[in-house]
Amino acid sequence: MTLPDIAWLQLAVRWFHLVAGIAWIGSSFYFVWQDDSLEPAPDDPDAHRLAGQVWMVHGGGFYHVRKFRLAPDRLPGHLHWFKWEAYATWASGTALIALVYWLGATSYLLPADSPLSPLQGVSAGVLSIIGSWIVYDRLCRSPLGRDDRLLALAVVGLIALLSWALSQLFTGRAMFLHVGAALATIMVANVAMVIIPNQRRMVAAMVRGETPLADWARAGKQRSVHNTYFTLPVLFAMISNHYPVTYSSHWNWLVFLGIAAVGAAVRRVFVLRHTGAHRPWMLPAAAAAFLVLAAVATPGRRPATVETAAGTDPAPFPVVQAIVTARCVACHAARPTMPGFEEPPQGVLLETPQQIVDRATLIEKMAVSTDAMPLGNATGMTVEERTILGRWIDGGARH
Repeated sequence: MTLPDIAWLQLAVRWFHLVAGIAWIGSSFYFVWQDDSLEPAPDDPDAHRLAGQVWMVHGGGFYHVRKFRLAPDRLPGHLHWFKWEAYATWASGTALIALVYWLGATSYLLPADSPLSPLQGVSAGVLSIIGSWIVYDRLCRSPLGRDDRLLALAVVGLIALLSWALSQLFTGRAMFLHVGAALATIMVANVAMVIIPNQRRMVAAMVRGETPLADWARAGKQRSVHNTYFTLPVLFAMISNHYPVTYSSHWNWLVFLGIAAVGAAVRRVFVLRHTGAHRPWMLPAAAAAFLVLAAVATPGRRPATVETAAGTDPAPFPVVQAIVTARCVACHAARPTMPGFEEPPQGVLLETPQQIVDRATLIEKMAVSTDAMPLGNATGMTVEERTILGRWIDGGARH
């Protein structure tokens, strides 16, 4: 009996990460909706202590939920804490980055011409994630934390700086995932370091017969609001590796910021709609901004260089096959020779003429219109070679 391929481990961790993420984000969406949907409860005996109430119907039953401004007079016998969803999502996501990007640093994390060693690259990735939380937390605890708008601008600046810095060190794909991981770490640390501890302080104060401090609730609410607007950018980062058109340009860090801004704006639409302050124009505006970003960020076909400009006829297929063999087959073979690959990515084979022709559209998408392949340009595909492939595809992609 042989040991399972690492791909099975990656599948198990990715599946767990997806399930945990659904649980976490789902509960986050629910509680934001619930908070924003509260209505006064003047007839309730605890009305003076309540922030509001909401009646709901779901699954054939009715639910009545009340929210206290700080806490009730007496604690219930059983109190449910929402935290494990966040912790499980973060732990599985970190494990997935380690399995894919840190163990495969030479293939996935660092560009082919990177001056960093794999260990240095991994160290930079770890420090970027931890350091982002430290800086963010200090910003929140600084005088800026007393002004939500100024704090928001400072946090946006932190994300922009992080995105730019990592774009100088990592492949675009790795940069997107690490910025997403940094945002997710901030979200989880907000839960583990601020929201839950403050809730525990409130519970302990009640047990002692004391009134909980309002600052505990305020700090928890502030971090919770930040988590709300980080949600959609983090979800985008989770799926971004499937869309090389977003991370393959020289300005990929600006593309990430643009998509993150659209995601935060869409989340704002949700929040406003919950409170009855819906702005009908905001969602179409976000869609329009996304389309403009897509039009601006989509790379065009590279112009021919001086060496390849003579004539516009497609190159002979043997030339095309030689390029594919030299630059692509190290990974896309039945038995890859590229370190870190035990099977061809996505099952794509490019060893025979027919396989190359059948995958012409994919070659155009991944290696001609973008620099997504080879990963980190590990095999050194040149602009001239990409142009030759593009002309062959434009000419009908025959052999």
